[in-house]
Amino acid sequence: MSTPPPPVDDPLARERSHLAESRAALRAMREDAESLDIRDVTANWVNAQILERQIGERIKALADLSHTPLFFGRLDYLHSPGAEQAEGAEGERFYIGRRHVHDHDGDPMVIDWRAPVSQPFYRASRKAPMDIALRRRFGYTGGDLTAYEDEHLSDPAEAAATSKLLQQEIERPRVGPMRDIVATIQPEQDEIVRSGLGGTVCVQGGPGTGKTAVGLHRVAYLLYAHRERLARTGTLVIGPNKSFLHYIEQVLPALGELTVKQATVDDLVAHVDVLGTDEAAAAVVKGDARMAEVLRRAVHSHVTMPTEPVVVVRGSRRWRVAAYELEDIVRELLDRDIRYGAAREALPQRIAHAVLVQMERSGEAPDDRVQDAVARNAAVKAAVKQVWPPVDPAKLVLRLLTDADFLAVHADGILTEDEQKTILWAKPVRSVKSAKWAPADAVLIDEANDLVQRTPSLGHVVLDEAQDLSPMQYRAVGRRCTTGSATVLGDLAQGTTPWATRSWDEALAHLGKTDGVIEELTAGFRVPTDVITYASRLLPHIAPGLAPVASVRENPGFFDLRPVSGTADVVAACEELLRHEGSTGLIAADARVPALAEALTAAGLGHLAPGEETTYETRLTLVPASLAKGLEYDYVVLDEPRAVVDAEPDERTGLRRLYVALTRAVSGLIVTHAAPLPPQLT
Repeated sequence: MSTPPPPVDDPLARERSHLAESRAALRAMREDAESLDIRDVTANWVNAQILERQIGERIKALADLSHTPLFFGRLDYLHSPGAEQAEGAEGERFYIGRRHVHDHDGDPMVIDWRAPVSQPFYRASRKAPMDIALRRRFGYTGGDLTAYEDEHLSDPAEAAATSKLLQQEIERPRVGPMRDIVATIQPEQDEIVRSGLGGTVCVQGGPGTGKTAVGLHRVAYLLYAHRERLARTGTLVIGPNKSFLHYIEQVLPALGELTVKQATVDDLVAHVDVLGTDEAAAAVVKGDARMAEVLRRAVHSHVTMPTEPVVVVRGSRRWRVAAYELEDIVRELLDRDIRYGAAREALPQRIAHAVLVQMERSGEAPDDRVQDAVARNAAVKAAVKQVWPPVDPAKLVLRLLTDADFLAVHADGILTEDEQKTILWAKPVRSVKSAKWAPADAVLIDEANDLVQRTPSLGHVVLDEAQDLSPMQYRAVGRRCTTGSATVLGDLAQGTTPWATRSWDEALAHLGKTDGVIEELTAGFRVPTDVITYASRLLPHIAPGLAPVASVRENPGFFDLRPVSGTADVVAACEELLRHEGSTGLIAADARVPALAEALTAAGLGHLAPGEETTYETRLTLVPASLAKGLEYDYVVLDEPRAVVDAEPDERTGLRRLYVALTRAVSGLIVTHAAPLPPQLT
């Protein structure tokens, strides 16, 4: 028995009916994909494997996430002859959602939010209605459509009103990993999301401005608009640590994108096992862009000018290439400034070509096969080995860090004597495998590796929390997108390393993207007004001149400064916040985490580590301050601000770490302290 149609005068029932029909259509699309028979269309097993994988990815992408709204908005276009209209949208109605859904006739039931026809959902306004008569937003509880809200853009009063559903969606409690913001993207965010693939965009955004979400949605948009090109060249999201990547990993799959890889900078440069650490001063020097020139000199120092001729014997003939000719060949290759390894591979062919010229002058007619044979001649190989020997990047860096004389020669005029002493290892090391490499050493090896052989380039790279990267780390990322583009995300005020970025222009130069466009997000959608106002007291001390975030939240949030006498009071504050709906984070200086973990366990409060997924049963996460960046919780207890500051090598870095910790809360913050607060807060 079929379900009767909803009453004509019940809009909510009609929208629920469209949702049910759209879900049924999506199921049919998935079933069609599952029923595909490829036996008669594949020529061999390789093609079959590739096609099966593509169909499998298609089936995964067509999954209906029951607790995720299939569509979140509707656009009713206004038919106005002569007016500028969106592509193919003359007086039509479109439902805007996370992915495209069509019925059995191929007619769209839900339009992908990335399609051009969907753009007015994010951009249309009373001043620029973009031919939209009605914009409707939907409210959901779980996966059930429970409310709607209309904006008649031709009505100034309605068009200027604040969307209640939009505000509720922004302020909705969050449990589990980061979610997409596709339903709440703002016009200034949408401009960044839809900017073209060819250009690099750098987004400066304070806490809660949505810069991470904007970067992820930009990847999803680019994959939609340039799918074939990026399928060939690849995309990559780079985050500061594994906890952060785990937190954001569900955003792109929720938008239907399953193939984007994620990594940290340490993952990119993992040529050796990193088992050691550096003092801050040594890490600063190793991360300085000047080290690139030191390495370049060291690599090319292996080239020596030939002093003997090369004599090639073929049959009864001897062909001689004089030393001065060999020197000309070597100098020409050096002047071309190509990769060391590429030049080394070209050298035997250049020598062989010189031999072939002599053969032709003597009346012979050698071809390419003869040239290749000459290039493989033992005498030529011996000359190449002597003049242009192979270079092992890890061994080269090891020698620079352990051989004071070798370092002094190649750092002359670049690093001071004190800087050279700072990065030299105190004890000799027997081999690459026995060395206790630090993270900055791995970046140096990556640079040396690129000097020897070119690093493959991707089509697009998203670099999040970029403000903490050293110049050499920027170079490592830039090598991965030399022929592509990048989206750089960060906040100069949240730089918590001694080598933190001083300006985005400088960062883009190190990245190799000097033509990148810098955008600034200043509207705060996550952090409540009272919390961001308090945290912004630190800005004059950590990032003078940087505009504070202006919260657009209607809810001012819960904020309390609370003197305590011990860990029991901190536990009590956590218990208080856990009575509210949503997640709670307890953030503390790293050294205080073990004692707090013990206190929570003694009180019977189950808790998680950063990166572990919160559930409705376990909603408390104990977060070392060093891992708090990029994470967010509905409620936060911040333990001992003074200890957070004192844990860092200098006060400015400590205050920046504190700024990060203060701005992780979405709905409420309790600051507990037995020690006096830092004077910059009072």
